[in-house]
Amino acid sequence: MDFSLTEEQRLLKETVRDFAQTEIKPFALKWDKTGEFPSNVLKKAAQLGLMGIFIPTEYGGSGMDTVAYVLALEEICKADAGVGVIVSVNNSLVCDPIFHFGTEEQKKRYLIPLAKGEMLGCFALTESGAGSDPAGMATQAIKENDCYVLNGTKLFATNGAHAQVTITFAVTDKGSGSKGISAFIVERGMPGFSVTKEEDKMGIRSSDTAELVFENCRILKENLLGKEGDGLKIALATLDGGRIGIATQAIGIAQACLEESIKYSKERTQFGEPIANFQAIRWMLSDMSTEIEAARMLTFKAAYLKDKGVRYSREASEAKLYASEMANRVAYKAVQVFGGYGYIKDYPVEKYYRDVRVTTLYEGTSEIQRLVIARELLKD
Repeated sequence: MDFSLTEEQRLLKETVRDFAQTEIKPFALKWDKTGEFPSNVLKKAAQLGLMGIFIPTEYGGSGMDTVAYVLALEEICKADAGVGVIVSVNNSLVCDPIFHFGTEEQKKRYLIPLAKGEMLGCFALTESGAGSDPAGMATQAIKENDCYVLNGTKLFATNGAHAQVTITFAVTDKGSGSKGISAFIVERGMPGFSVTKEEDKMGIRSSDTAELVFENCRILKENLLGKEGDGLKIALATLDGGRIGIATQAIGIAQACLEESIKYSKERTQFGEPIANFQAIRWMLSDMSTEIEAARMLTFKAAYLKDKGVRYSREASEAKLYASEMANRVAYKAVQVFGGYGYIKDYPVEKYYRDVRVTTLYEGTSEIQRLVIARELLKD
């Protein structure tokens, strides 16, 4: 497996790093305090082709690969994980399933503007009684003539309050269990579709997380994504790719923690010398760097396999599990390096510590990742 970067990938990484450090990082603390949605930055990200990085150019994307996506997303998340997850969801959880499962008409109508950043998408799977177990969802879609009538409530939809397009999952056949779930493309403004609540979160505050309600929402049959009954298959395939995005997000936060810790340890003096001279600090920095690099390699491997078109469920779960738990350890060490200042909102590691916590929870908890990995290992 060759992890050397192409010239195109190197150029993308450098371009996005410059963009993130000048257009995102200076405003990250303000967005965190106010919960402001970074609309203007997303327009600039779209101009750089970051809203559909691995989508082919004929469908409005940049025509690059998943490895390029990982490289770009890490730089964004290093500057602000909230902006990073907005970009990640649009790429991984919205553009990707429409590209792989959508009709040509759906690709023209939805994928092209999503990949260009003219529209924003969200992914509505989770419910109050169906989090780690999506097969337990209660949302229903009943077929009536040329429509499906959708009723139910979805929780924790990233981008939900600002998205124009929602990939929504609902039960179309109660008697078929997990094979009775279907996926739909729902447009903002459809009668019966509303955003009823935006969550007040611990971290990732520049990204909205919303509750979506469907009350007799009529969806044309042309907006069925894939075939009826394919919903769970579409959701699981999509989440494999999404987990690469969350692993990358965790790596970006961890890398930011490391860089801030190195800088601070050189500036902060105790006992007459920089704390970077002390073995305790050096060992923490060394462990942080080693774990970040290990997570990065796991994530590159999953991205590489996705680009090869081979099964990568285990590798995506391994990357997401290790990267998210690693990043929580690294953020803890970063606060420790900063000491009391690490607990103060004036310093960035306090924000990183809050932002990183969710990475072990969304798009499959660490416990779910372990179930996926074990299932793959124990297959005959």
